[in-house]
Amino acid sequence: MSGNCPSEGHSSLTTPTELERHRMFRRDPQAPAETVREAVPAVVPEVVSAAAHLTDEQVEALGAELDAIREEVEASRGERDARYIHAVIRAQRGLEFGGRGLLLFSKFPPAWIAGTAALSVAKILENMELGHNILHGQWDWMRDPKIHSTTWDWDHVDPAEFWKRSHNYEHHTFTNIRGKDRDLGYTVMRIMPEEEWRPAHLLQPLTNVGLSLIFEYGIALYDIETDKIRSGEKTWAEAKPQIAATLRKIGKQAAKDYVLFPLLSGPSALSTLVANFTANTVRNVWSHAVIFCGHFPDGTETFEEERLEGETQGQWYIRQMLGSANLTGSKAMHLMTGNLSHQIEHHLFPDLPSNRYAEIAPKVRDICERYGLPYNAGPLPKQYAKVWRKIIRLAFPGGHERYGAPKPTPRSRIGRAVRRAAPARVAA
Repeated sequence: MSGNCPSEGHSSLTTPTELERHRMFRRDPQAPAETVREAVPAVVPEVVSAAAHLTDEQVEALGAELDAIREEVEASRGERDARYIHAVIRAQRGLEFGGRGLLLFSKFPPAWIAGTAALSVAKILENMELGHNILHGQWDWMRDPKIHSTTWDWDHVDPAEFWKRSHNYEHHTFTNIRGKDRDLGYTVMRIMPEEEWRPAHLLQPLTNVGLSLIFEYGIALYDIETDKIRSGEKTWAEAKPQIAATLRKIGKQAAKDYVLFPLLSGPSALSTLVANFTANTVRNVWSHAVIFCGHFPDGTETFEEERLEGETQGQWYIRQMLGSANLTGSKAMHLMTGNLSHQIEHHLFPDLPSNRYAEIAPKVRDICERYGLPYNAGPLPKQYAKVWRKIIRLAFPGGHERYGAPKPTPRSRIGRAVRRAAPARVAA
């Protein structure tokens, strides 16, 4: 097997490898095959992975089992799945219609409470189970132009095309690769001990609270890549069209929630505006909690960029499993998370219908048990508490002892410099 990626020392623009193009096609048909600016990797000490005991043959056998699960689901997609997504769309639109109808009389407290609750649930369903999953191409196989990743416009300030680029391609291709997956801390928090500590990190518990309240706006800024603009990796000329498109989307969302529907409420205009703001905030806080629980609880692994060199399909599967974490709970809870409570299964098969994740989860867990791999799962309060503990601990220097990475030493930095200078490894 030959390494087909540039060595880690390359810092210029690179094109996706053939393996990455293969994943982009299989995992997310909408992912654009275009160049990616590499972030400067941090100093990374050696860490023993939970998969270190597996032989190459075992890794490929595991990959074959997961391929078989994918093929089984793809072959059985049909009317049952179509009925599911249509039922969710009807329920979401019914909740939104009913909630906005009640808010026409939002001066009356019972109407305000019921309307705000219904609208909050509607917004959560639209972003999580509908928007996120439809934009992943999970329902493209139906060939329904109204429920398709190329036409769906979600109730979110981030334009769909920018989100698909950063999430579907960059995050799902380079999951938990340090220096490549910008979702690791979203460029504003230190979420792994390998990242160099800076005094600004002391504020990250407060940053996290603020981010949860305005999460959709944070994602929009993140997708504009303001961090790359500041560092000079991205020019203002490159960013201006994206900024303009994002501002148009923000204006459209604000006009709907904070002008149109409040005005339709007549004397209840102010209370309706407050209700809409509340519903958006509830949606932001919920989606932030679910998404952060997907990759940041204790036990999730991050990886060196050089892991991408010659990475096989089986190795890619293992990286997705070790870098993700699930939430346990009821069917209603799974629905409200957009089935991202099955984050491990979603990262293995991001373009399979979300209603199938609960069915394949026991098979994935069984594979993990048989191959001696962890299957990270727990209730949302427990997983979210672990996320918060990590954010607070890593706001301070260190953190290597608790989170499994040895403290960087001058020797480890020298070793990394040697690896950077070496050519891409070629295995026999």
